[in-house]
Amino acid sequence: MGGAATSISTFVGSGSESNMLWFYTNNAPGLKISLTIVLAMSLCFIAFVAALHTFGKIYRAKARAGP
Repeated sequence: MGGAATSISTFVGSGSESNMLWFYTNNAPGLKISLTIVLAMSLCFIAFVAALHTFGKIYRAKARAGP
């Protein structure tokens, strides 16, 4: 039983080069955008979804009312 715990701790500690912190360094490949841009894009997406929801409700209410 003691060997299992040792193998798990060895597995967790190994591979330090491929951990999640590597994605947040300057050497990481990919698109580099600031946190402000990410926040602005997120808020725009939320506003777009809310607008679609509102327009859908208005369209459905007008369709039920009929001509």
